[in-house]
Amino acid sequence: MPRAGLTPDLVVDHALGLIDDQGPEALTLAGVALRAKVAAPSLYKHVPGGLGGLRRLVAIRVTADLAARLRQATEGLRGDAAVDALLRAYHGYAIEYPHRYAALPQSPSGADPELIDAATALVGAIFRVLEDYGIADSEAVHATRTVRALAHGFASLTIAGAFQLREDLGVTQQRLIGLLTSGLRSWPDGA
Repeated sequence: MPRAGLTPDLVVDHALGLIDDQGPEALTLAGVALRAKVAAPSLYKHVPGGLGGLRRLVAIRVTADLAARLRQATEGLRGDAAVDALLRAYHGYAIEYPHRYAALPQSPSGADPELIDAATALVGAIFRVLEDYGIADSEAVHATRTVRALAHGFASLTIAGAFQLREDLGVTQQRLIGLLTSGLRSWPDGA
């Protein structure tokens, strides 16, 4: 019988707390059980598939949370303002939760419909802001890849501490966003 009050969502909350504190490599059933104050075997009642199942649920949550953050940041915005908000929200999430960001699957498995749904929502947030530039069809895929590569690269380099020079990182980010939005305004139409 599952412990009263413990749900799969709460198990994921405990897993994310562990990841936030110690990094994604620290994720174990024993560690989560300790945080949840239950015996490790009892987690199997809430998370089918053991550690693999828990990693899957964490991946779904992190992907869905980032997608929600991007949608919320860009709500009601259009064009350059939407792209600016999207990139700042992406970077903000990665900086706020660097260990969760490390647990974000960059290439979700096609065999997991829930993870694919979350990844589709994440990429869909990017596609939506590109609509204002009139970028469609296969060009929208290329533009989305460009935005995603820029967002991931800047976030990953920031988290890794790669920007050590004294110049303001915010200025670099603004220039990067300016380059991207300028490029999107002159994006080939694919014709």
